Amino acid sequence: MYDYVIIGAGSAGCVLAARLSEDPGCRVLLLEAGPRDWHPFIHMPAGLGRLVNQRSINWDYSTEPEPQLHGRRLWWPRGKVLGGCSSINAMCYTRGVPGDYDAWAAAGAEGWHWEAVLPYFLRAEGNARGTGPLHGADGPLAVSDLRHRNPLSEAFVEAGVQAGWPRNDDFNGPSQEGFGFYQVTQRDGARCSTAAAYLAPARARPNLEIATGALVTRIVVRNGRACAVEYRTGTHAHRAEAGGEVLLSAGAVNSPQLLMLSGIGPAHELRALGIPVLADLPGVGANLQDHLDICTLHHCPPGLSYDRASELKIAFDYFLRGRRGAGTSNIAEAGGFVRSVLATDARPDVQFHFVPAMLDDHGRNRLAGDGLTVHACFLRPRSRGRIALRDADPRSPARIHAGYLSDPEGFDLKVMVECAKLSRRLLSQPALARYLGAPIHPQRTDLSDAGLEEFVRAKAETIYHPAGTCRMGSDAQAVVDPQLRVRGIDGLRVVDASVMPELPGGNTNAPVVMIAERAADLLRGRAA
Repeated sequence: MYDYVIIGAGSAGCVLAARLSEDPGCRVLLLEAGPRDWHPFIHMPAGLGRLVNQRSINWDYSTEPEPQLHGRRLWWPRGKVLGGCSSINAMCYTRGVPGDYDAWAAAGAEGWHWEAVLPYFLRAEGNARGTGPLHGADGPLAVSDLRHRNPLSEAFVEAGVQAGWPRNDDFNGPSQEGFGFYQVTQRDGARCSTAAAYLAPARARPNLEIATGALVTRIVVRNGRACAVEYRTGTHAHRAEAGGEVLLSAGAVNSPQLLMLSGIGPAHELRALGIPVLADLPGVGANLQDHLDICTLHHCPPGLSYDRASELKIAFDYFLRGRRGAGTSNIAEAGGFVRSVLATDARPDVQFHFVPAMLDDHGRNRLAGDGLTVHACFLRPRSRGRIALRDADPRSPARIHAGYLSDPEGFDLKVMVECAKLSRRLLSQPALARYLGAPIHPQRTDLSDAGLEEFVRAKAETIYHPAGTCRMGSDAQAVVDPQLRVRGIDGLRVVDASVMPELPGGNTNAPVVMIAERAADLLRGRAA
């Protein structure tokens, strides 16, 4: 019998396991479908490019054909390893802006406004720059400046300034707008995933049990209360009893899938698959949001980008010279936040990630030569998708209907065209223009709006921020209440990106860690 059974050892699950097991009288079981985070490319930051092909630590999802993107199936990598996506992401540490969380509260997520969540960001953060009103220095999640910066990344930041935006050395400071280098979740030049930050120091606790290779098949509900979790390791079936609560932290795809497999979700869809309905919650799987991203690629002179960098030298500098050189790069070193001409409020609505290499199809399509990539994504999409079951088999991947560019007004597409235009504007600045060779994607630099629309439909991809599929709120369509409790089922909470009412304006890892930190206090009766 455990006090808490946590499903998913990703960005949220590792935080929960570490915080809840601080009480030696509390027995915690943490279940993870993937393996331990043993792979050396997880820990060497620049190794993330090689993790693309590591299917053993990646759920390797693809969407259903996207109607507005020429019927393409977009690849959705999701972490299947201790640390989850924090073990395979680009380590950019951003939170969004205060207005993002005030909007959550206004939408019914009482207690999740900026002044309430800021203390949990600070508690989690161990920033190498030190403490301050907007930063913590003593938290487990190490945040640091990059040890290595590519000259092309420096040129990108300068191009942003030349284009009229401010230089910004802290995207989590008083203002998010401007161009600069990302701070990253690294400690001493190594990735600091939530597995490294939270779980590793807690592993030796006798009251914490961690099971890897554990595929959860069902949450067991008895008399309206979640009481156990069924899971499989290889050919062996297991059942873990929960005397306290079951905490679902499987992410924006797997959390709604597991709820539905357990009989919690849209009743008509469950009955059609022969799944007994325990709670009719139409909101499960709905409200899917993601940041759609468009990449502009150009060739550049040889010897500058990472495309043909010596892997032997990178490994030598990293492993034998004390984590130095390009091996410490998160690849997406620089970026920016701006308000486009279509921004509807004071918050930035476009985010850039700059990569001093050619990144086509998530790096899976290796192009010849040398080049650079400007990523641009729309931070506040109006389009919504959904997660649906493929069948009643827990081993089957869910159907991901991302719904990109599906908003009736066509607003998302208009902003994506602006993203492409802004990328072109940056590339035309003197700081970058002197490095530019022939264009790659798109192949012309003079496309009309119609041409850019076609470019977006043909080439846009995810920037890996799915959220919202177990929405938190106070209305009848919300899946969880502001205490993250699943409506209609006692003893069951969801703690991950799926509870976000709306996407924050930036990368989602730091906000997920914040959610888990606050959830731990809610469970222990310490949160307001």
